Amino acid sequence: MKRALLVNGVPASGKSTVAKAVSEAEGWPLLTLDTIKESLFGHLGIGDRDYNRQLGKASYEAIFALIADFPPGTTAVIDAWFGFQPPDVLQNHLLRADIAQVAEIWCHAPGKIVGERYRARLSERHAGHLGASYVPELVALADTAQPLGTFPLLDIETTKPLDLAGLRNWLGIVFR
Repeated sequence: MKRALLVNGVPASGKSTVAKAVSEAEGWPLLTLDTIKESLFGHLGIGDRDYNRQLGKASYEAIFALIADFPPGTTAVIDAWFGFQPPDVLQNHLLRADIAQVAEIWCHAPGKIVGERYRARLSERHAGHLGASYVPELVALADTAQPLGTFPLLDIETTKPLDLAGLRNWLGIVFR
């Protein structure tokens, strides 16, 4: 049986920081949508917003294809915005990857802060990602986005310090 910890949230919500902390603390492999997507940008080039979405979908699928090859007993940490795909796509990926147990961490912050974070890191991000024109849309999205709510859920407001001990305790309960 494989397990997946879905670290979910809109771009710049703090999910990568949380996912990395969990991966390092637990020794679980970390798969991030951006790592795969940026590799694809490097090989295939960058394009318009539709092209960006296509590479995002391909990256999402690649994550679960990789997990399918992981040995039984593996717990994978997946850092992605799970709201950009219909829920049935995720369910199909979980089935194909033989993931029997799933938990979700919902990372969020006020839209204004998410927008500021996104804008601040634009110069550090791969040119294939959406640019400054995306910020107003992202701010609105951050103020309305919701967790999947299908799996055991831990809500993390990322403007506050991360309670890693509490998070690890929750994981111990959820992934008994």
